[in-house]
Amino acid sequence: MRWTLKSKPSEDKINHLAQALNVENFVATLLIQRGIETFDDAKNFFRPSLEHLHDPYLMKDMDKAVSRIEKAIANQENILVFGDYDVDGTTAVSLVSSYLKSYYPNVATYIPDRYAEGYGVSFMGIDFADDNGFSLIIALDCGIKSIDHVAYAKERNIDFIICDHHRPGDTLPDAVAVLDPKREDCFYPYDELCGCGVGFKLIQALGTNRNETIDDLFPYLDLVATAIAADIVPMTGENRVLAYYGLQVINSNPRPGIKALVHQVKKKSLDITDVVFIIAPRINAAGRIKHGNHAVELLTEFNFEQAQQFASEIEKYNADRKDLDKQITKEAFQQIEKNQEQNRFSTVVFQEDWHKGVIGIVASRLIETYYRPTLVFTKSGDKYAASARSVKGFDVYNALDACAEHLEQFGGHMYAAGMTLKEENYPTFKEAFEKQVEKTILPEMLTPEIEIDAEINFTDITPKLIRILKQFEPFGPLNMTPVFMTKNIKDTGYAKAMGADEDHLKLFVKQNNSEGISAIGFGLGKKLDLTTHQKPFQAAYCISENEWNGTISTQLMLKDIQ
Repeated sequence: MRWTLKSKPSEDKINHLAQALNVENFVATLLIQRGIETFDDAKNFFRPSLEHLHDPYLMKDMDKAVSRIEKAIANQENILVFGDYDVDGTTAVSLVSSYLKSYYPNVATYIPDRYAEGYGVSFMGIDFADDNGFSLIIALDCGIKSIDHVAYAKERNIDFIICDHHRPGDTLPDAVAVLDPKREDCFYPYDELCGCGVGFKLIQALGTNRNETIDDLFPYLDLVATAIAADIVPMTGENRVLAYYGLQVINSNPRPGIKALVHQVKKKSLDITDVVFIIAPRINAAGRIKHGNHAVELLTEFNFEQAQQFASEIEKYNADRKDLDKQITKEAFQQIEKNQEQNRFSTVVFQEDWHKGVIGIVASRLIETYYRPTLVFTKSGDKYAASARSVKGFDVYNALDACAEHLEQFGGHMYAAGMTLKEENYPTFKEAFEKQVEKTILPEMLTPEIEIDAEINFTDITPKLIRILKQFEPFGPLNMTPVFMTKNIKDTGYAKAMGADEDHLKLFVKQNNSEGISAIGFGLGKKLDLTTHQKPFQAAYCISENEWNGTISTQLMLKDIQ
């Protein structure tokens, strides 16, 4: 584990902002590191407002999308809302379909089967639309590369509106409208929306024609916040505003489906981390284990008893998903060791009976041990299909692009992608990918990094600081929970390893004559020796609050100690 202290902004900038906001210099430093340099920037950051959302019509093709939907409604056409089977796709389909159905009945949803159809727009889905009299398909969280599919639909007199956020290829599909802020010719002010976020901009634009304000669309923000959290998009700009207010909806008046999921885990108030680890995996489990339709049913159900029934079924899928994920991860480790591939630049593993629904999770698990770009393949029909996950700073999408001659298709982002290839191309692809990673990855990218925002003393940890840090939420990429470093710490004699395998560390620490603070380090049990016999050490940590028997106390969440 390497520690990197973020570079410090200029003293002038720090002093200026600290004075303007009446905060300590290191708090001003944290803000400037996040791109917040003026009083007005800080005001917008600390007080997110729905008024800060951009006009949806600034998005290229939005006017075309709206007029085609209005035309479909005027002509009583059947509209099919199509989306991917992950959290971003199922929330987007739930959002757009339930909004349209609130004033127009001829709307149905379609989620492709992960196993029979694979990722994105499918010919089976278009055939379904054709057989059932749909003349307009709205594709969400997919479609930006579906050139052949859109042409196929056009031959059948079916129009497409594409709402995507993935990187386009050289050519765009010939759809009525292509909404994607990552289009080269789209000058929408914020290009980091998730698929559900693009769907939200579509209903925002539709709403303006019906004299609706943002307040009318407020109840849909629980879905948008869930997608933002699950899709790991930057927690900046519009995403942060939508997530901030979406969390309010989740905690005050969520739709019955989300209420039923939260009900299962009996937590009073959820933050963005809870959405990532509690709500998102359960919604995902439906598409991973059974079918994404189950997630859409749950998220569009208005009867709470029925939603609870759906949620308990999804809870079962999630338990199955956990068992599969453990088993496959174990088999993948065995394969790496058997093939003596522990010291490669990439991990590429395959087993034909691995469950396609969990290979992405397995890839993330493997990175926890072998920190390098990772692809996990399984058999899908007569092809091999994989999920890719990357490490910080390495663009796995570009690496796949460089090996495209061996692939049938691929798509995704810098840190996560999916692909398929022919069985006979697997060995040559595996070697080509390894060579490409070796050639392009920087040595430091192969060691996990802890980025430290600021070095502070324990005396700096005051109730005021904790109040300010709470206002940095919601956290996410480009606005991560601040990580602090403190030197010359000693444990006060309480140090112990905890947990079934003693792999967690519990401490009660002081620095010089400061008050004692409790600290916990998950996965740091093996570092117990560093803390015994009053030996001084340094720690990298986040500051949190722990509630126990009605009392709230400060707790350090240790990232690492040295």
